[in-house]
Amino acid sequence: MEIAEGAFSFYTVVPVQWSADWAWGVPLIVLTVVFHTLGLEFISQRAVEMFRRRMSASHHTGLFAVVMSTVILLATGLHALEAGAWAACYEFLGARPDFKTGMLYSLGAMTTYGHAGVYLQDHWQLLGAIEALSGWLLFGLTGAFLFGMIQEVRLLGRTKAMHSS
Repeated sequence: MEIAEGAFSFYTVVPVQWSADWAWGVPLIVLTVVFHTLGLEFISQRAVEMFRRRMSASHHTGLFAVVMSTVILLATGLHALEAGAWAACYEFLGARPDFKTGMLYSLGAMTTYGHAGVYLQDHWQLLGAIEALSGWLLFGLTGAFLFGMIQEVRLLGRTKAMHSS
């Protein structure tokens, strides 16, 4: 009987306790993924435009390095802003006492690094796991984006080289 009571209480109490985590986590995932996607599109447009305007056959590799470095820096900035949104949420909810430790926790959760020894309040721990799910989505988008940017810039370089010949 004790086992049945324990199992039943798990199914009736725990999901209710976790509903706030999902209520905050799912909109944050949607917000950060949409923000990230729009940010990557903006970065892509500007990077391709810059590469096209300044491209020359003699400095193709140097320009490629500058453009891709800038793209990587800006994509990293997007991740920092998104981690900051989660950190602000943690501070607002009282899951972390301040923005600084919220940011440290957020970056650990987002990257699944998690070795900083900083934890959320017990009743908000699922929210950290939800952020890790968000991190997987965001870093997957960034990886695919960077691969696409490399392909696009290489194609532009080849096209320019063919037209210059």
